[in-house]
Amino acid sequence: MERGPGRRLGIWAIVLLVVGAVAVLTPPVLTVVLDQQPVRVRSVGSDHMEPTYRRGDRVFLAAEDGGSPRVERGDVVLFSSPDWDRGDHVERVVALGGDRISYRRGDATLRLNGQPLDEPYLKDRRTPATVDFDVVVPEGRMFLMGDNRGNSADSSYRGSNGRQGTVAVSAVTGKAVGRPTGLLVLGGAELLGVLVFLVGAGLGTAALVVRRRARKRQAAWPGPHGPVPGWPGAHGPGAGV
Repeated sequence: MERGPGRRLGIWAIVLLVVGAVAVLTPPVLTVVLDQQPVRVRSVGSDHMEPTYRRGDRVFLAAEDGGSPRVERGDVVLFSSPDWDRGDHVERVVALGGDRISYRRGDATLRLNGQPLDEPYLKDRRTPATVDFDVVVPEGRMFLMGDNRGNSADSSYRGSNGRQGTVAVSAVTGKAVGRPTGLLVLGGAELLGVLVFLVGAGLGTAALVVRRRARKRQAAWPGPHGPVPGWPGAHGPGAGV
């Protein structure tokens, strides 16, 4: 059985388009599914956590079941609190209940319980804060700040909320964890899927071009194997004069 021109290209185009589409769509679907599982996923909506998380980055969070989550200084947490704006927030825990955290303009670092606080995660270590504060964190609460201190509306800016900008530990709904290996692979698969999809689209276009050229040749040479004897333009025995 004779195959039409461009048929093989067309088949490969369809296969690559399907594979590419599946690879591109799988990670977003898993993100929605995982949001209901012990590992949650959130996208960062601003640059306040740079360089740790940039705008649009996905944060993978181990879900907390409420009550009294185990939170430590330095943790990046997801929380929702009526003391802050509506919605979820992602910030870093700088101090916990009983801690004294302070900063005065000109200081090289924050001071935690009277000692300089080392913060290697900051975007600019020359700017540990932009406003003065001196807070003794109430028990059961935490003092939170972004890693990009030059652009973070964190606890240091919310001292007028009656709780010195602190948030209840019980408001934490998740703690950031390293990206699971399987999801890291899926992230690469998403990028590869885009490339595969583009290659498939290119092959599909090539198949259409091949078929159109074949149709034009058939219109010019109606015979199944070339010019028909007697057809204008044919030569040799039996050809028209």
